[in-house]
Order: sequence, then C-alpha cells, then structure tokens
Amino acid sequence: MSLADSRKIRLLFLQNAPLILFLVLVLVFGSLSERFLSPTNFMNIVTQAAHIAIIAIGMTFVLLVAGIDLSVGANMYASCIVVALYMKGWNPVFGFAVAGFLGLLFGAVNAFVITRLRVPAFIATLATLFVGRAIALYLSGVKMIPFGKEILLLGRTTWLGLPVPIWIFLLVFVIAWVTLRLTTYGRQVYAVGADPEAAAKAGIDVRRILFSVYCIAGVCAAIGGLVSASQVAAASSTFGFQKEFPVIAAAVLGGTSLFGGRGGVVGTVFGAILIQTVENGLVMINADPYVYPLVVSAIIFIAVLVDSLRTGMLERLERRKIRVETA
Repeated sequence: MSLADSRKIRLLFLQNAPLILFLVLVLVFGSLSERFLSPTNFMNIVTQAAHIAIIAIGMTFVLLVAGIDLSVGANMYASCIVVALYMKGWNPVFGFAVAGFLGLLFGAVNAFVITRLRVPAFIATLATLFVGRAIALYLSGVKMIPFGKEILLLGRTTWLGLPVPIWIFLLVFVIAWVTLRLTTYGRQVYAVGADPEAAAKAGIDVRRILFSVYCIAGVCAAIGGLVSASQVAAASSTFGFQKEFPVIAAAVLGGTSLFGGRGGVVGTVFGAILIQTVENGLVMINADPYVYPLVVSAIIFIAVLVDSLRTGMLERLERRKIRVETA
C-alpha cells in the first residue's frame, strides 16, 4: 500500500469516525440490553435528542465562522423562565415566539460585544453565560418553576406518528439546511469561516455575518429550551446547566470544524443523536450516574481530537494540490 493510499484511508476513517463510533455503541449497548434495540427506544432517543439537535444547529452556524457560544445553556434558561412565569395558559405558539424573541436579544448582545466591542467570543459568551443565568435565577427566586399545561401537552402530542418535538426539530433542520446550502447567505458564512480577510476583499460584510450567526444561535437555544421544557415539565436552577458542552460536541462530532469553514447541519444532527444514544444506553444498562459526565467528557475529547486530525490532514492535502497545480 502506498503512502498516498494510507493517507486516504486515514482521512476516510476520520471523516466517518462518528458513524463508526455510533455502530460500535449500538453493538455494545445492544448486547448488554435487549430493550436498547427496540424501535420504541430508538424513537425515544430521537425525541430526547431533539432539543440538543436544535441548539447544536444554531451552534453550527457559529462554529462555521470559527466562533464559539458558551452561553446557550444560560440563554435557554433565561428565555424559558419568562414563558414559565408569565405565559401560563397562553397558546404554545406565542410561547415559542416570545422565547425566540428573547433568545434573539440574548444572541444580539453576544454579537454586539463580539463584533462592536471586539471582545473575543470565548470571553464574551462566558460572561453572558453567568449574566444570563443570574437573571434567570433572580426572576425565578431560585425556585423550580412549572411550565403551563399547554407546553407540557406539546411534549406529549404526536402528529402523523411522530412526537411534536421531532417535528419542531425537523422544521429547524430544514430551514437551516436550506439556508446554508441553497442561499447566498449560507455561502457567505462558509467564506467568512474559511478566510475572513479574503471574504472581506470579495465584498462580504464580515461583521454582519458574524453578528447574524450569534443571533441565530440565540434563537435556536431558546427554541431548544422550550422543546426541552415540554419534556421535563419544570425549570429548576439547573435547567440548561452545562448544555453548551454536549451541544458543541454534537456539532464537532458531526464534522463541523472548530477552526471554521467546514461542516453542516446534517452531521450535527447525527452527532446529537449519537450523544443521546450514549446517555440512553447508560440508562438501559443501569450504569452508575457518576459515569455519565466521564463518558460525555470522553466524547468531547474524541470529537476535538478527530476534528484536529481531520483539519490537519485536509490542510496538508490542499497544500499538496496547490503545489501540483503550480508545478
């Protein structure tokens, strides 16, 4: 086998690492628990992964421009606590509209601090993480706030055989996929992530693109929060706590690069389902709850490692192509 063939095999392995990991997990958990392989359980996995997938789709937009948003968990808590406190008895459509608007405002604050005040995204969103959670804790009085029965009914309703949370997730997914793949805006997002200086020279308003992706992430965090609320019934002080980690891991596992310019929402959805498969499998085999954080952290490590290796190998291949074309 030649060196070139070996590199191609390694690259193919890295690009399909999430699928390989998923198949391994299914085989392992399936051998340890017969219930794990049931169609009902797989439907439960997708339903439980719906809110993670929605938030991760928003995170994908941010990662594509080489950004980061650590405040999505605080955003979903702050946005949803308003719905829980002040919108009992309202039509859930209005609840989603209000939560989405609040999420948009939260994302706009992040965007303003990053694009106008030029604070690094990591620091800016880390700060709004604490600010957003503090506001939510103040509004709730650090108490568990139940959601209205309309929101709870939403989580238990099915349409055409699928739970409503899955339909909401599919709607967000289709809109995001069309936006990234079939619109000029989507191509601009990829261009800014690949090379912001070249994008600016090409006439793209880089600051506007950066501002918009954080707004999109904010809206997705709020919508994902309400989808989660429809399943957990109440918002406690830990609602959305550390949700940013599985969300980022889902996007990166699905092939979205932390360095920007590569990835998409299809892989992100698969990454979210993979992470939920792990949690579901651990429950099925009655694993110690203290093992959960260790497993999730291992998945995050694998995701970052695979992304780093994949990005480095793709860069080397691109440099080699450039040299061949120049010659």
